Amino acid sequence: MHFMKGLEPYFISTGFIDLLPLALKLAGQAGYSKDEIIEAICKVADKHKEYPPRKNKTAWFAYVFKEKLSEARADLLRKDYLRSM
Repeated sequence: MHFMKGLEPYFISTGFIDLLPLALKLAGQAGYSKDEIIEAICKVADKHKEYPPRKNKTAWFAYVFKEKLSEARADLLRKDYLRSM
């Protein structure tokens, strides 16, 4: 997938490199951009520090990553809007 280039460092630094293929699948299905994926994985890492998964890391990641993708899109749209003012 074309998103893969440049995303590895973000997933390595957050400890989710093993879930990069899943993240790409989820983001690709919903049409998210590379910038939104980067923002989302940072948000996932922050949530992981406070609320790590107790049983199933993959299921936890899928749920939280989808949630954070939409938050990332909103944050980036807000930043673009504020820059245009």
